[in-house]
Amino acid sequence: MKLVAEGQPLELTTSLKTPLIEDGEALVKVDYAGVCHTDLHFIEGSYNLGNGRKLATGLQLPVTLGHEIAGKVDDISPSAKVRKGDRVVVYPWIGCGSCRKCLNGMENLCEGRPKFLGVFMDGGYSDYIVVPNARYLVSAEGIDPKQTAPLACSGLTAYSSVVKCDLKPEDLLLIIGAGGLGTMATQIAKKVTRARVAVIDVDEVKLELALELGADSVFNSTKLEERELAKELRAIGSVGRGVDGVIDFVGTPSTSSIGFRVLGKDSRLVLVGLAGGLAEFPLPLFALRGVQVIGNFTGTLNDLVELVELAKKGLITPVVSGVYPLEDANLALDKLRHGEVKGRVMLEP
Repeated sequence: MKLVAEGQPLELTTSLKTPLIEDGEALVKVDYAGVCHTDLHFIEGSYNLGNGRKLATGLQLPVTLGHEIAGKVDDISPSAKVRKGDRVVVYPWIGCGSCRKCLNGMENLCEGRPKFLGVFMDGGYSDYIVVPNARYLVSAEGIDPKQTAPLACSGLTAYSSVVKCDLKPEDLLLIIGAGGLGTMATQIAKKVTRARVAVIDVDEVKLELALELGADSVFNSTKLEERELAKELRAIGSVGRGVDGVIDFVGTPSTSSIGFRVLGKDSRLVLVGLAGGLAEFPLPLFALRGVQVIGNFTGTLNDLVELVELAKKGLITPVVSGVYPLEDANLALDKLRHGEVKGRVMLEP
C-alpha cells in the first residue's frame, strides 16, 4: 500500500516482484505491520508548527508506509546473527551510519540522510520488506507476532520516554494520552520502574483500559478545567510535592500546558506527540523549580533490544484491538484518524 500523493488514500500495488537482496541485506516476509498515528502526518505531508507554519515531512513519493514491522526472515546473509525462518521485529529508524549521532548509536536522531523504513525507504505495508542490514533485525521468538510489531515504534517510544523521566519506585508519572503509546508507557512505568501512574485522556473507554493495565488514577480532561486537573494531580503527589515526571503523547498547547503546570521540583516533561501548535512556559520556573522539558523521538536499536527482552519475560504486552487485511489500510487509518482505536491495529498481508 503506497502513498502516491499527499492528502490522498494509499494505493494498492500488486505487480511488484519479490525483491532480491544484496550482500549484508535481509529480506523479511511481513506478518503484521502496525498502523501508527505518525503515518497520518506522512499522508498530510507536514507537521503543524503553529501560527500557520508547517514543517514538511520530507518524504519522497511514492513510498510504502509502515514502520512497525514483525515478520519472518526469508533471505539473509549466512553471517547474520539471526537465521532464515526466524521471527523478528525490524528496527526501522536506520540512519546514514556516518554522522556523529549514528556513530554514537543514536541512529533515530541521524544528522545526515536517514533511511527510516516506511518514511524515507519502503516500509512494512507490504508482503515483503528489504532491510538494509541484518543488524536491524531483533529476534522475537516466543512473542505473539501481532504483539511484536508495535514494539518497533509505540513500544520503543514509550520505553525511551519513561527512561528519560528517570523515575524511582513510588514516584508519580503523569501520562497524557491513553492510546498505543500511553498504554505501553503505563505498563513499563508500573512493571519496570515501579512508579505510580496517573493518566489523562478524553475517552472513558481508553481510561478504563489504562486502569486495567495498572494505572493508579485516571482523569477525563473534558470534565475538569486545567486548574482543577492540576489541583487533583498535586493532591496525589507524594506529600503534595507535585508530579515527578510527565510524558505528553498528544503534543498540543493545552496538553503541554497542563504537563508543565503540575511538575514538581527537579522533574521532567517529555514531549512526544506531534499534534502540533505552539507552547508557552513561564521561563523563571525552569530555574526556580529545576525542571526540564525534553523532546523524544522513538529510541535506539539498543533500546529496542532491551524492550524485546521485557516482552519475552511477559512484563509488557502491546494492546492490539484489531487486525485488517493489508488492502484495508485506508480504513484502519481512518479509524485511527477519528480516535476509534484502542492501543494498536495491525495490517496483515
